[in-house]
Amino acid sequence: MKVYTFKTKTDAGRTKIKTHIKKPKKFNRPGKKKILTWLFRLTAVGVVFTALLFLYYAKDLPDPNKLLDRQVAESTKIFDREGKLVYEIHGEVKRTQIALEQVPKYAIDATIALEDKDFYKHHGISITGILRSAVRYVINRGPSGGGGSTITQQFVKNAILSTKQTFDRKLREAILSIAIEARFEKNDILKLYLNEIPYGRNAYGIEAASEGYFGKKASELSLAESAYLAALPQAPSYYNPLGPNRESLDNRKNVALRLMREQGYITEEQEQAAKEEQVEFIKTKTALLAPHFVLMVQNYLADRYGETTLREGGLQVYTTLDSRLQEIAERVVKAGVEANTAKYNANNAGLVAIDPKTGQILAMVGSKDYFADPVPEGCAPGRDCWFEPNVNVALSPLQPGSSFKPFVYVTAFGPDYSFSPATMIMDVETNFGKFGNQDYVPQNYDNSFRGPVSIRTALAGSLNIPAVKALALVGVGNAVQTARNLGITSPLSDCGLSLVLGGCEVKLLDHVAAYSVFANGGIKHEKTSILKVLDNNDKVLEEYEENPREVLDPQAVYQLVNILSDNSARAFVFGLNNNLTLPGRPVAAKTGTTQKYHDGWTVGFTPSLAAGVWAGNNDGTFMKAPAGGSTVAAPIWHAFMTEALADTPAENFSIPKGVNRTIVDSVSGKLPTQYSPSTKEEVFADYNTPTEYDDVHIVVPIDSATGLPATVSTPQNRIYYQPYTVLHSEQPSNPDWENPVKNWAIAHGYLYPPFETITNPENGQNNNGESPQISIIKPLENDIVSGPPYNISVIASSANGIGKVELFIDGNLYKTLTAQPYEFFINQNISGGKHTLAAKATDLFGRTSDTSVSVVFGENAPLNLTEPSSNSLVIFPITLAAKSPKFYSGVTFYYIDGDGDVNTIGKAGSSENIDGVYRYSLNWKDPLAGGQYKIFAKTETGQESDKVTITVP
Repeated sequence: MKVYTFKTKTDAGRTKIKTHIKKPKKFNRPGKKKILTWLFRLTAVGVVFTALLFLYYAKDLPDPNKLLDRQVAESTKIFDREGKLVYEIHGEVKRTQIALEQVPKYAIDATIALEDKDFYKHHGISITGILRSAVRYVINRGPSGGGGSTITQQFVKNAILSTKQTFDRKLREAILSIAIEARFEKNDILKLYLNEIPYGRNAYGIEAASEGYFGKKASELSLAESAYLAALPQAPSYYNPLGPNRESLDNRKNVALRLMREQGYITEEQEQAAKEEQVEFIKTKTALLAPHFVLMVQNYLADRYGETTLREGGLQVYTTLDSRLQEIAERVVKAGVEANTAKYNANNAGLVAIDPKTGQILAMVGSKDYFADPVPEGCAPGRDCWFEPNVNVALSPLQPGSSFKPFVYVTAFGPDYSFSPATMIMDVETNFGKFGNQDYVPQNYDNSFRGPVSIRTALAGSLNIPAVKALALVGVGNAVQTARNLGITSPLSDCGLSLVLGGCEVKLLDHVAAYSVFANGGIKHEKTSILKVLDNNDKVLEEYEENPREVLDPQAVYQLVNILSDNSARAFVFGLNNNLTLPGRPVAAKTGTTQKYHDGWTVGFTPSLAAGVWAGNNDGTFMKAPAGGSTVAAPIWHAFMTEALADTPAENFSIPKGVNRTIVDSVSGKLPTQYSPSTKEEVFADYNTPTEYDDVHIVVPIDSATGLPATVSTPQNRIYYQPYTVLHSEQPSNPDWENPVKNWAIAHGYLYPPFETITNPENGQNNNGESPQISIIKPLENDIVSGPPYNISVIASSANGIGKVELFIDGNLYKTLTAQPYEFFINQNISGGKHTLAAKATDLFGRTSDTSVSVVFGENAPLNLTEPSSNSLVIFPITLAAKSPKFYSGVTFYYIDGDGDVNTIGKAGSSENIDGVYRYSLNWKDPLAGGQYKIFAKTETGQESDKVTITVP
């Protein structure tokens, strides 16, 4: 602040002194008036914009004064695959208008508490609800499915507009709701809502719902019944009290009761009493073919098109249902359950049938009788009912027992692994380690152990221990991925190794769909119940399209199917006359049984039809022994498949390219040697055809003077060959797997060769500085060797232990062995003539020694016809036999008639190894006319026997 003083003169000439104070300038701020002006302008713009937006969307909206002048709803029709009408979602809208005074206060309060607690406060829309819904929209990047609609908006959505989730529709809904609130009183709106809203079962309005669900007028509803009805409108199909989601409906009813208490409508005592009240829903009187299938389709349509479109949109739905197969399925399930109830206390069953070539669901039976009463009488559904008619067991998670095993074995048969149907697995008691704080030591169904078995035997006979070993070897994660690829959606990863025995749950529908992929050679079609959906103007909304995908290697699938269709392989458990076969046609099948007989399964297929059956009790009550899958489920499955496929041509499973049949040792599953006592023909893929030779049946050179294995210094005249059957586990280095195998083998009379075992020395221990000793004892110098296979025997020893023995042919490494006996089988053609065989031994310190011999290789071994003898008189039937030191996969017998023509008799039906010589035989039954003939045998490589003359009288 500054002060100024100055003088002035008046008109009279006097001097006058004046003082002036100058104040500092103030900062220039807008005045309140200016701020209010801008706020007013912005508000005005907002009002104008809102008004224009309101007018734009309101111009096409229906007149709130004409709410009753609306188009009559059209029913949705569901047809089977042939166009036969199966069900109408509503033939006519069931609606009875009543005054609000006739609606009990409980029902009004429950509706308001659950749907719109501020109903009497807002003006048609809830700002907080809209904001909450908007936040969910942003978070979910799309419609959130609810949370912001008032009762007025729900009425508009269901009765006037549509349920389409778009911003445009929501805005129109809000505008019309505000308009209705301005035109009607609150109670009038509540009356419209309670008379118009859909409650399911074709019931529109609370009066029709009360009559449809409880058989009484709305005015007679109890508190619990009122809460149930209030819970339905949000999703009537999903919350259908007679459908599979009863527990969800009960939970929503309890939410309604809690909200009523929290909002002051009822007391805590009333809430608790209503929760405990046993409410009974009456069954619909509408005749319904394939009820569980129809309800499944209805739920699908509601999810895809909305409840209003489903019930009023006039949809025409053509399904995959085959009414003929459905009728058969319902009949055989009902008859089967009647028999099971009397024998095994198994009170329910379900069945699903699928076309493997399309994935289309042909039949579905979710219980023995949808319209029957629960069993036992007075049981509480969802708690202790053996039989619940409305629960669809085809969609219920259930433990599959051994019917899960094919998923593991088909994984093992794939190109990533070396397993085949011939692979040997040791069926002995095995501790697989900790699972759930306990040692996991699974047992077979009969508590016995069979020692060495092939995968064919293990799967066909449903042996548990080999299956668990197979899962451990391929890995739980890989088996789970196979199940996922096949369409199994339920959780599977928490069961560990028990997964292969059915420790995790699957749904019957998913299970049959997965097996249908086996039937189709590894080609998957997504399962479907819909062929086509049309709107009320015949516009196609969706239509079935084939989208096949190869999800499994076809050769792996064929190996699995070949086992599951091998009735002779499972005969040792199921007998030859069982319910897993169909007269005159190939069929593959697998059973499953859970512990204590809680569940019984049978799933099987032909190339054109896959079907599965579950049998048991809804509450998991165990059945009476021996209620396994073969006794409670297989008879139903067999009855269905037999009748369903009657008058249809039999089909063979297609054989993929690469699949072959190869002769292998009967035990080891590997190529046979002259030491293999028996052989068999087995199915292989081109990637798992064996190249290794039988290492179970071996011979060990023994020094007759000591009884111990021969050494390099043992004279040839003291060496004899002692046969042994040597069994090892699938993981020889794992004591938990290997020791039980050795214990079983010794207990069953198997002897292990007396080899000295020297472990890897440490810190120079046992290092005596000497090189190992090695000798080739068969063949000897200048021997003639026949083959292939060519058998080479080597002896190697060292005080320091032998690390490996290598075999060389003409200087080229052929193979390395790291354990005794050092027996080599050369499975390759070697040109005839002189060749050098060399063997090299390396001890555990790396010292080496080698030796060699010169031998003559012959391309083929001789084939001698031994039966019948030359110039013999024969009377049919006769035995033909030929012998050779070499194994041939095919030996065929021929005869030459008097005209010199060569005629085929047949291929040798079996081969057996006797003291290193193979005998090939055939029973010749078809007699020849009298005269002289010449008989001879010929191998697949062209080697012929001598010709023997016979006389037929």
